[in-house]
Amino acid sequence: MAVLELRGLRKRYGEQEVVRGLDITVERGECFAFLGPNGAGKTTTLRLALGLTVADGGSVMLLGHTLPRQAREARHQVGVVPQFDNLDPDFTLAENLLVYGRYFGLSDRAIRARIPELLDFAGLAGRAEAPVASLSGGMKRRLTLARALINDPALIFLDEPTTGLDPQARHLIWERLRQLLSQGKTLLLTTHFMEEAERLASRLAVIDQGRLIAEGPPRALIEQHIEPQVVEVFGEQVEEWASQHGSRLSQRCERSGETVFCYGEELDEVVADLKKRPALRHLHRPANLEDVFLKLTGRELRD
Repeated sequence: MAVLELRGLRKRYGEQEVVRGLDITVERGECFAFLGPNGAGKTTTLRLALGLTVADGGSVMLLGHTLPRQAREARHQVGVVPQFDNLDPDFTLAENLLVYGRYFGLSDRAIRARIPELLDFAGLAGRAEAPVASLSGGMKRRLTLARALINDPALIFLDEPTTGLDPQARHLIWERLRQLLSQGKTLLLTTHFMEEAERLASRLAVIDQGRLIAEGPPRALIEQHIEPQVVEVFGEQVEEWASQHGSRLSQRCERSGETVFCYGEELDEVVADLKKRPALRHLHRPANLEDVFLKLTGRELRD
């Protein structure tokens, strides 16, 4: 059963159309990820999907409700982890959860009953009376996730949930998100971390310039768009090596910055050649989602 359906969705700001006819369906119980460069239209799409922005064309169905007309009813079943934490630094952890729960019409008694469970889920047990200002960045991110669960939502929107976190905090967030999936929750994720999308998402959509350019399970997209093996080469004279040898020994070579990427079915000859060249360093690895992303959206920097 679909929890979110976007059909022909369009949004324009002045002369710029930032969402151009998106058709996306998110099924109950899955983690669906939006990927795209800066300015691709991801955040606008999330705002449209939540009924916070009115579309110029198309339709949005969220948990069986038509948006924006029934946005209030739909959002009662939704949790949101925004890109930037907006916790109240003058409140304790428990007070932040209490105030947020009131927005959903929950009684103080019901909210207080959920606080210990939510703080334990976030790895913050025993800190209910601690001020938010005393928390580390990772702790604040986990509290924001706990806050998004105060109303026991069916669908949780997560806008770049691990940006700015160290690896330990990131892995803990991933573990908690997998727990939510095991409980039957649906996750809608935007991220710039390709590893995050590859680990968590059952399906994903690549968006660029407001258009859907690819959709499917991560592994299927890798197999569809990229040769299975990659060798990254960097060091002095890498461009000369690429023009003389890389293109001859691999199916495809691309340069990004100081690194040359060689793609192919089998790259043993590339690796053997590089081992004879101590001035060059290399990394031989399987293709991944980042390779797909860069092939589909380009390697140039977006501002």
